[in-house]
Amino acid sequence: MKERKHCLPLQRFRVLDLTRVRAGPTAVRQLADWGANVIKIELPEGIDKEAGMGGDRYGPDFQNLHRNKRSITLNLKDPEGYSVFMDLVDRADVVAENFRPDVKSRLGIDYETLKLRNPQIILASISGFGQDGPYANRPGFDQVAQGMGGLMSITGLPDQGPVRVGIPIADLASGLYAAIGILIALLQREEMGRGQWVHTSLLQAQIAMLDFQAARWLITGELPKQAGNNHPTSTPTGVYDTKDGQMTVAASGEIMWSRLCDVLDACDLSADENYVSEELRYKHRESLNTKLNSYFKKNKTSVWINLLNSAGIPCGPINAIDEVFTDPQVEHLGMTKRVSHDFLGDIEVLNNPIEMSESPTVQYSPSPDRGEHTRVVLEEFGYSKEEIEDLESRGII
Repeated sequence: MKERKHCLPLQRFRVLDLTRVRAGPTAVRQLADWGANVIKIELPEGIDKEAGMGGDRYGPDFQNLHRNKRSITLNLKDPEGYSVFMDLVDRADVVAENFRPDVKSRLGIDYETLKLRNPQIILASISGFGQDGPYANRPGFDQVAQGMGGLMSITGLPDQGPVRVGIPIADLASGLYAAIGILIALLQREEMGRGQWVHTSLLQAQIAMLDFQAARWLITGELPKQAGNNHPTSTPTGVYDTKDGQMTVAASGEIMWSRLCDVLDACDLSADENYVSEELRYKHRESLNTKLNSYFKKNKTSVWINLLNSAGIPCGPINAIDEVFTDPQVEHLGMTKRVSHDFLGDIEVLNNPIEMSESPTVQYSPSPDRGEHTRVVLEEFGYSKEEIEDLESRGII
């Protein structure tokens, strides 16, 4: 029996990438990381008025976001440039964009137009606030979505006032949801024989990411508030001071509470009537945390981590970013990937966190220079060298 030849799982799909900044590129990156033939379409350098969107091309953000893609330049506002784009649409599987909703119609890349040209095309759109409704054409930004989506009201110390989280979570979540939507649409196309329009927004993704905090309000009418480093509903779960720093401990529930008291040798806590139930521990959380800190301060973080893990109690250090990547488990998981860049040399980018037992290891390529692959891509789509030179001489590519 012949051994099955392994291929990258998405390499049969061709994606036209019109996305910018972060949310859209995050979606497309999920496809590119697993082998999709992603063609990043950018304006020719001479007419690009927003060269800074997405940061310095050789900066860490851009290099991490746009790996595994090829880049062509194309002026969609020029009729001939638009005609070239539609030729690409004829043989594409996905078009991804994150313009404001009204821009699609002005450019002629809305779903109704694209599906007339290619009924199997999937259009993936990410906007700030949705494709329709009273806020549809407002400009979107991650921190705005964090504020409007409720996240800033529950982040930070009690009564501190609104606090943004340390990553652009609305951008990232909307990109991940869009990628999931694209994959669902590709699966459904196998049954229906036609594509569809997949769209989400920063606001929708941010609200969806509220998860159990939103459920507390929707189902019980309980309005979540800022809880700082304490878990909003389980106690004791939070940050505790040790002899040489701080650590996180999650010991909610009766079994974990009993184990924690044993490890700490804290008979006074286990016998205290204020802490005999989860409900009472939550009610008296401040006094409990004060007493727990007094125990944890007796030893170093590393000692407590060993003792607590041996007892089956979830815990861990609070790492700075540099410490994250020297952690032995992180090194074992391979959360970085080396990429060889012609200008930057060898650099490390974040690795995709998904592991597939039946898929080969993906070798990453660096983020492309603007228009680096224009000629080779257009030749793949049937354009002659003379036609490409003509388009180039007129500033269309």
